[in-house]
Amino acid sequence: MTRDLFYWHAFNLIPQVGAKRLITISNHFKNLEIAWTAPRMQFIKAGLPNKVAREIDITRPRINPKKEYELVEDAGIGIITIKDQRYPMLLKEIYSPPALLYVKGNLIEQDNLALAVVGTRKMSEYGKMVIKRLIGKLAASGLTIVSGLALGIDAEAHSEAINTGGRTVAVLGSGVDDTSIYPRYNINLAKRILSNGALISEYPPGTKSYPQHFPVRNRIISGMTKGVLVIEAAKRSGALITAYLALDQNRDVFAIPGDISRTVSAGTNDLIKRGAKLVLGADDILSELDLNPDSDYTKKQDPIPSNDNEKTILGHLGDDPIHIDKLEEITRMPLGKLSSLLSTMEVKGLVKNIGAQHYITP
Repeated sequence: MTRDLFYWHAFNLIPQVGAKRLITISNHFKNLEIAWTAPRMQFIKAGLPNKVAREIDITRPRINPKKEYELVEDAGIGIITIKDQRYPMLLKEIYSPPALLYVKGNLIEQDNLALAVVGTRKMSEYGKMVIKRLIGKLAASGLTIVSGLALGIDAEAHSEAINTGGRTVAVLGSGVDDTSIYPRYNINLAKRILSNGALISEYPPGTKSYPQHFPVRNRIISGMTKGVLVIEAAKRSGALITAYLALDQNRDVFAIPGDISRTVSAGTNDLIKRGAKLVLGADDILSELDLNPDSDYTKKQDPIPSNDNEKTILGHLGDDPIHIDKLEEITRMPLGKLSSLLSTMEVKGLVKNIGAQHYITP
């Protein structure tokens, strides 16, 4: 099988081939090693356009399949083809599935039970709060959280899954090698994902991120999952493209309602208006997917303060984010002292800074 992978990867390096045509080639020939040396007319007989057959003929001499595969292997990247038993089960069902996936990390059987979580890059504090309330329980109930590693909702969903011990998979619109991962801002998050999940892409290592890759990538995010949860999205956004792809793929679409005056809620509210399943908590999704909440998932015990100052601060914190300036006003503590206390409490795990000096209890 490993030898055959040389040629799956080699054909995938020819830009004119693409997923559909690579699958056509693999179905026509006994194996891809034979296909690699086949005359041009055989590709035309397989159903490929003459210009594509000609491109294959011209490009093959410039590619060394064994050497190119070894470069992938040396980068710690695996290849799973559509004919491999490890290929995501649900992904095979969609129109135009990827012919192969480049995988950094590991895909496991549990990943066949997955939920896509997508949303705006311009995430609000409300969006962060929703993720904190939902993702841990969903991940602990056995769902692998799938998203696209983008800034905002995607990254926060991956992070929360990791923080609560769940599995997560990032689908990229670039190569999964260290130099190609995009956005670069999330390179450390990508490394954390490998501790209990995977980075996957249909694009060969070394492929840069281009805008046209993302709508194509989104069909994998929705296609390999049971459903898509949209958390904050404008009316015209990539997250909604993923939701509409999910509908085409006969997947469930879930949406979080939001403030009708906010742009980032317009898309999710519109999805609900059009029939998406309104979600107010993790159980709404679990029941729809016929899953029971994991018996091991329990809410953490209330944090225990060490002194009166910590007790005062915790008395004003909960699930709703509060800015440090508001805490200063409520507690009447000097800002410097309050900031120092919050830093100490964060180290202890008593509070969580969710960004821009907004605090909640963990």
